[in-house]
Amino acid sequence: MRRFTGLWRHPDFMRLWAGQTVSVFGSLTTRVALPFTAIIYLDARPYQVALLTSADVTAGICVGLFAGVWVDRLRRRPIMIIADIGRALIIGSIPLTAWFGELTVWQLYAVAFSAGILTMFFDVAYQSYLPTLVETDDLIEGNSKLAASSSVAEFGAFSAGGWLVQLVTGPGAMLVDALSFVFSAASLLSIRRPEPPPPPVAERESTRVEIVDGLRAIAHDPVLRTIAISWIALAAASGVIGSVILLFVTRDLGLSPGVQGVIYGVGGVSSLFGALLAERARRRFGAGGAMAGGLFLGGAGALLIAGAPGVIAIAVPLLVAQQLISDPGWTVYEINQVSLRQAVAPPRLLGRVNAGVRFAGLIAMLAGSIFAALMVGPLGARIVLVIGASVPIAGSAFVFLSPLRTLHPPDAADADEIVVAR
Repeated sequence: MRRFTGLWRHPDFMRLWAGQTVSVFGSLTTRVALPFTAIIYLDARPYQVALLTSADVTAGICVGLFAGVWVDRLRRRPIMIIADIGRALIIGSIPLTAWFGELTVWQLYAVAFSAGILTMFFDVAYQSYLPTLVETDDLIEGNSKLAASSSVAEFGAFSAGGWLVQLVTGPGAMLVDALSFVFSAASLLSIRRPEPPPPPVAERESTRVEIVDGLRAIAHDPVLRTIAISWIALAAASGVIGSVILLFVTRDLGLSPGVQGVIYGVGGVSSLFGALLAERARRRFGAGGAMAGGLFLGGAGALLIAGAPGVIAIAVPLLVAQQLISDPGWTVYEINQVSLRQAVAPPRLLGRVNAGVRFAGLIAMLAGSIFAALMVGPLGARIVLVIGASVPIAGSAFVFLSPLRTLHPPDAADADEIVVAR
């Protein structure tokens, strides 16, 4: 009897998995440390924090569709390695500059923007590379394992990130992220399986034509179109909530960075359960049903944040409950939607489909961030949070009423049935 089965016996996937687990830990540490650096270290104003959280989103929008074209034109693994090395250098500039007492909010903007460009290339290449590394019927297992390890990393990063900010300041905490990208690049370099060659240069169309081909594939396919719309709903909510949550919890509820880090870390544990349940949810409710349920739980849980009063004894349990409800829901949604997208999109267009979906999501996220920045003054952070939490609930209803509700991919056999059904 074999001790390990499935992707546990796939050494190249295990290398990818190890590198991404460490990288996610570092990135989530920066997600905590970067805004706290602006809020505490530089005493940033609310609009400056909102601009900072939207800088990487703006960068992704600027290069998103072009990233999809080049990911389909070139081998994906070298793109990921270059992006990792670049992000290590860029993020590493923050603790270096802070050491000399020269750090400014403008540098934070520049770092967030530059890293956002590289992250867009990495993420599009990564989602397009996985189907070339594992078989189609292993996609949901691969995405579930990656999500599970990301959940563990989230627990560690958010639990440690807040305390790291207090102990070594925000810039010092971001050194962890820079080192994690170095490890990720090394893990990618160690993968031995050769990547399929890219299309010949002679087969390339103009950049504009190739971008249009990718967008057309999304618009004309009912499955990909529904995935894109649901992702837009989640991204818009993320932009709204992400722009105000730290300000609301820090200034309105009065919770310290360390306490917040522990609370947010609970979401890592609950996300792990979401990753473990993602395939079971797909088999029980179908990919569309799992996606709809995940979005609903995510939005419903987020409403608890807005309902938290200024009494710490009540606010903390509500914030913990949100982590227990929202995070597993969003994890189930994300695993199922990305696995479905990888199984359904034509391989030659996969980079552009991934980029198009991500591009649309980033526009929605930016719009949500701008909305939050403009409305947090007149409406207050609490009302803005209610609005943000309502968006994925609406997205859940849209998915439930769409053709996705009856689909049960992404097994290889099921993928063929999807093509026939359309």
